[in-house]
Order: sequence, then C-alpha cells, then structure tokens
Amino acid sequence: MSYQQQINELDANIKELQGMVDLGRSLDALRKNRHFKKVIEQGYLEEEAVRLVHLKGNVNVQDGRQQASIHKQIDSIGCFASFLDLVAQKAEAAAEAIDECEEARAELEAEAD
Repeated sequence: MSYQQQINELDANIKELQGMVDLGRSLDALRKNRHFKKVIEQGYLEEEAVRLVHLKGNVNVQDGRQQASIHKQIDSIGCFASFLDLVAQKAEAAAEAIDECEEARAELEAEAD
C-alpha cells in the first residue's frame, strides 16, 4: 500500500471514529440534562422497570399474553439501557483509536520526510 493510500485510510478511520466520539459526547450532554434524567433515567429506566416487575407478580395479570407483554417491556428497558452503555463504551474506545491512528499517521509522515 502506498504512503498516500495509508494516509487516506487513516484519515477515513479517524473521521469514522470521530462520529462515534461525537455520539458519545451527545449522550454525555443528554445524561447531564435534568429533563433526560427525570424522564428517561428516573422515569423509564428506574420507575417503569420497578412498576413492571411489581405488575408481573400481580394476581390480576397472570394470563400468558399479559405476562408476555410485561416481559417484553422489561426486556425493552434492559435493551435500551444496554444501548446507552454501548454508545458510551464505543465512544471511549473510538477516542483511544483516534489517538492510535494519529500516532500512526505521524510516524508515516516522519518516515516520508
């Protein structure tokens, strides 16, 4: 692979990784927002999860269809929480990868001089 191709590939990687870092920053901003905390973190991820767990044990909602619906809703809360965590993890890893790409780019440039 030529020098210019390597530089172009590193630049493309950095641009893609920067998108993940930007998404992580957006998530950080959301998590600091009091409305997000109130509606999503407290209201959905905590209170709604507790409500559904209690509802699962309620004698009035024991038929299979109702229980399946409750289970799906509980799963959806877990999936959403996992998604938020994954965005944060990807952003951290992308920031580290950007540093590595920039170091590799600097080494290539030094070798070319």
